[in-house]
Amino acid sequence: MTDRDPLYRRHRFPPEIIAHAVWLYFRFPLSLGMVEDMLAAQGIIVSHQTVRLWAEKFGRAFASEIRRRSAGRLGDKWHLDEAVVSIRGKKHWLWRAVDQNGFVLEVLVRSRRNAKAAKRLMRKLLKGQARAPRVMITDKLRSYDAAKREIMPSVEHRSHKSLNNRAENSHQPVRRRERIMKRFKSQRHLQRFVSIHDPIANLFQIPRHDISSGDHRQLRSAAMKLWAKIARA
Repeated sequence: MTDRDPLYRRHRFPPEIIAHAVWLYFRFPLSLGMVEDMLAAQGIIVSHQTVRLWAEKFGRAFASEIRRRSAGRLGDKWHLDEAVVSIRGKKHWLWRAVDQNGFVLEVLVRSRRNAKAAKRLMRKLLKGQARAPRVMITDKLRSYDAAKREIMPSVEHRSHKSLNNRAENSHQPVRRRERIMKRFKSQRHLQRFVSIHDPIANLFQIPRHDISSGDHRQLRSAAMKLWAKIARA
């Protein structure tokens, strides 16, 4: 299959191993060295640098396919939020939009927390989702009001901090990864990581408390089968 599939051409490891390494790295809060050790425990000897190259190349391709498959299928209530991230001692802002079910719609890294950044996020959202939301929920940052009046003037906007816990909670997986990675190296590094991480996290986001254990296992199995299909492994 490696010789036939252009995605894996010139890679000596089978697609199953490469896809498994990428899955481990983005599915769990693991460092590159941890993934290297986990593969070594299975008799697969690769360096952490190889895992990094796989994560960047194949992760980008897999995330793009997941986004394509989910386009237009996510929720119509958008929760927008921004979180500060320190990169080399300077503040940056991770802007994020999730739907009412907690699926990440869009992520954007900017050096400013202003209306220009909010407009950029909203334009990306409209392009990616190909539709406007039924309602938009944000905290009380005034930049959202200014951006919304220009980009989506007819959309209902609810501004209240306590209504936006869903978006605030969606930052936690990246916070955990930030600690494991000992902070992100650059704005580009962070943008690249979240653009791959969040679509993959969407694929494996399965509720645990509202469904039976049998249903949970069935949904998890379906997600794994879809992952194998996307990874062509």
